Amino acid sequence: MIQDIAPDRLDNTFAARAPRADDLIFLFDGNGRLYVRISGGRISFPAAKDVSVSEAVYLFSVNDVCCFMSRETAGVSLPGYEYRTVRELRDLGQGKELFAAFTAYHLWKWYADNRYCGKCGSVNGFHPAERALQCGKCGHVTYPRINPAVIVGVIKGDCLLITRYRTGYAHNALVAGFAEIGETLEQTVQREVMEETGVRVRNIRYYKSQPWGMAQDLLAGFFCEADGDGEIRMDANELKYAAWVPREEIVLQPNDLSLTNDMMKLFKRNACV
Repeated sequence: MIQDIAPDRLDNTFAARAPRADDLIFLFDGNGRLYVRISGGRISFPAAKDVSVSEAVYLFSVNDVCCFMSRETAGVSLPGYEYRTVRELRDLGQGKELFAAFTAYHLWKWYADNRYCGKCGSVNGFHPAERALQCGKCGHVTYPRINPAVIVGVIKGDCLLITRYRTGYAHNALVAGFAEIGETLEQTVQREVMEETGVRVRNIRYYKSQPWGMAQDLLAGFFCEADGDGEIRMDANELKYAAWVPREEIVLQPNDLSLTNDMMKLFKRNACV
């Protein structure tokens, strides 16, 4: 999956520091596209010595390389570099650089959406000692937003409930959705499967989780069984396809980045928890 970059390591510990010459600078435009160079499936980011920015905030380190973000893009023009969406990078990149791009986008989106204090409306500034924004007027502190969501592998005998979204990602998927206020993750599993497919479930068990910076999510994967006959009543507003697919007929996604694909692959190989 995208975060499985060992022996490389992304360290998200915050540090109040300024970029050095060889540190990396993540440059986003107003639409969240990232300035990168792609060669042979590897993503490269500009070094601080190659760009001129007046303010950059520390994001994280990848191994011993520190990574920063700047919203300034004026006057930056490097050979071979161009702006790419994270969705494009998902199809073009791989490895620790792609995970860094996803995580940087998560933080960029949070910074971009919280320029102003939600309490008094004044301008937020970077907190000096932690990963947070602080209002310069009332002192209100805002922390990064993480959206909890579930990915659900629903099993009926030798079949898995496969879906495809109405819009967006075109490949095979599983039932998925965001947790609502007042819900446990297990209740989210039950509700999302019922809302999208009309199937009741039982024997819900946790599999594993995944950070997914593209949508600022923390995904929690669950397997469960259909409770009853498993008749599908698909929500056509959410999905364009929903069916019970035998394990040997499951078509996996074109890469191994997602928790969804990991769970489909596990069931296809008859190694499901």
